[in-house]
Amino acid sequence: MIPKISTIDLFKLASGDVLSLQVYKFIGESGKKAYIQANLHGGEIVGNGVIQQLIEFLTTLERSQLTGEIWLVPVCNPLGVNQRSHFFSTGRFNSYDGKNWNRIFWDYEQEAKDLAEFAKSQQENSPEVIRSNYLAKIKQAWEQEFERINKPSSVPISEQYRYQLQSLCLDADYVIDIHSSSNQAIDFTFGFKERIDSIKYLLLEYGVLMDEYDGDAFDEAFLKPWLALEKELANLGKEIQFDVESWTLELGAGMAMNPTSVTKGVTGIKNYLAHKQMLSLPQSVTTADMTIVQRNKVNSYYAPTGGMVQSRLPLETRVNPGDRLYQLLSFNKRGQTPEIIDIYAETKGIVFDISTNQCVSQGEYVMDILDC
Repeated sequence: MIPKISTIDLFKLASGDVLSLQVYKFIGESGKKAYIQANLHGGEIVGNGVIQQLIEFLTTLERSQLTGEIWLVPVCNPLGVNQRSHFFSTGRFNSYDGKNWNRIFWDYEQEAKDLAEFAKSQQENSPEVIRSNYLAKIKQAWEQEFERINKPSSVPISEQYRYQLQSLCLDADYVIDIHSSSNQAIDFTFGFKERIDSIKYLLLEYGVLMDEYDGDAFDEAFLKPWLALEKELANLGKEIQFDVESWTLELGAGMAMNPTSVTKGVTGIKNYLAHKQMLSLPQSVTTADMTIVQRNKVNSYYAPTGGMVQSRLPLETRVNPGDRLYQLLSFNKRGQTPEIIDIYAETKGIVFDISTNQCVSQGEYVMDILDC
């Protein structure tokens, strides 16, 4: 199967150069739409390897083996991926306005003032009709964003960017946004408790459920309006769960193409799409024996004073309260010898994420422990 490849212009720079996206569309028999993107944060590059392998895999399929459409967008933030400071990619924040590239997205739920009225008007309709009618409302509101962009006053860069990116997935059924740690971390899935039944098909060992949604992250902005509609319908006695899902895969370390993380991402996505009956695969669909915890079970440790981190426990180490996590080599300007400070675990769990930089000032991040 050969993909349809399209190019979308994003930004024209002061130099006259244009930054663009490239979209790979694999279109099979009539069915659902899956949208998968990578590299929204500039230093988190591992998802590009996942998408490249998915492209290679999908080109080996016959059209009859794909039910629906799969849209793949690697390097989805070319402005962020090209941000540099010496050897380091710094593209987590927009250097122009300081905004986190994954906290800028349009969430229809935040402006749907008539959601309760809409839900009442849909009580007699089937889930398929309700989904179609609601999507039409979302698209109508979305067009107002386009009108704002095209006014003479226009809108800031983040709003122009999000319009192009979200337009690609507004009508999708399943969204997967591939990230990695900005530091070094184990592989896991960020998900929603309302869709917990599907998380195990992504085949990662750990899943973290978000406690609250601000709606401004990419996966949240996609799914939150549908969760809000489900809640309104439930209040009216109509229990519906739309077959609409979004996930963030967190695969390995920033600025690294870890082959093990790439393989896990590819395997999990293929299995998930087979579970959703989009892919016809020779192997059977499987599930992972996952450890699933709430987001508030991730406990962060910050440096109590300035110094150099040493003897830190490696990723995936299991700890108990009182176990030493790391030492801090702390210098001073008071005529005294350097001090070694031991830092101990407050809870049980596993070493989940560690800072890349082992030189820290007081209050800077050192590591996360997942309480599980």
